[in-house]
Amino acid sequence: MKHFISLVDWSGDEVNDLLALAGELKEEFAARGPRQGLRGKLLGLIFEKESTRTRFSMEAAMTELGGSSIFVDTGGKSLNAREPVKDLARVYSGYCAALVLRTFSHETILEMARHAEVPIINGLSDFLHPCQALADLLTIRETFGRTADIVVGYVGDANNVARSLAYGCARSGAQLRVASPPGYQFEPDFLAGVQPNEAVVQVEDPTEAVRGADVVYTDVWAGMGQEQESESRRRAFAGYQVTPALMCEASPRAIFMHCLPAHRGEEVAEEVIEGPQSVVFQQAENRKHAQKAVLWRLLG
Repeated sequence: MKHFISLVDWSGDEVNDLLALAGELKEEFAARGPRQGLRGKLLGLIFEKESTRTRFSMEAAMTELGGSSIFVDTGGKSLNAREPVKDLARVYSGYCAALVLRTFSHETILEMARHAEVPIINGLSDFLHPCQALADLLTIRETFGRTADIVVGYVGDANNVARSLAYGCARSGAQLRVASPPGYQFEPDFLAGVQPNEAVVQVEDPTEAVRGADVVYTDVWAGMGQEQESESRRRAFAGYQVTPALMCEASPRAIFMHCLPAHRGEEVAEEVIEGPQSVVFQQAENRKHAQKAVLWRLLG
């Protein structure tokens, strides 16, 4: 049984297969309507954190593939607040064909996978966001016709999105350059675990990260659960906003990407996110198509 917890668990060939399948499913949906191969299967979504795109795109993906879904909101409480995660894993396995978890702690997802009898999908944790990265790679593939040899310049916090991008770029032949201030960079152990090592370059200067890049990417400076750090992070990331001037340092064909929600005027200027190079809403739509590919490979 295979899970979708981290792109590092999937080979380069498997990631490229998911991207090809996602593109096929997207074209199929536009031309003839969705395939219905998951009819009768139930997807459980268990969320500790709020969500806009993850919940909506997962439910849409499962429905369009013929299945159904059920949503459990823990109200911001940890899954193990009432009973052990290992017990919940075995209970939910009896109800659902697969489970999507959106949690504060990555360990919760790993614990669920250790005891579940159905595939576990990481809908976001404090450490990784692989569904987002897969949609990002699909968007890059649609734009440039490939992911190999594409340079992604990421400006901001080396967070869960950036980690999954690092794994995704390494698996698909792209290079990720990450510009972050001291204290907000990738951990040395994480960087050492990305293979091949040259797939990820860590710098401090945003201009160095985006110079000549095909993609310029950013994320919020303070994510969910980091609200109390907003002021300190705002000071730390001063100078890390993606502005029209910074976009000019990238390739003339460069696109702008953001996983959303965006704090306009903080990590990205309004003119950039609403400008002609922005593909953020294509990127958001691709969450559904990328996740269809994951569901099809795990269940179909």
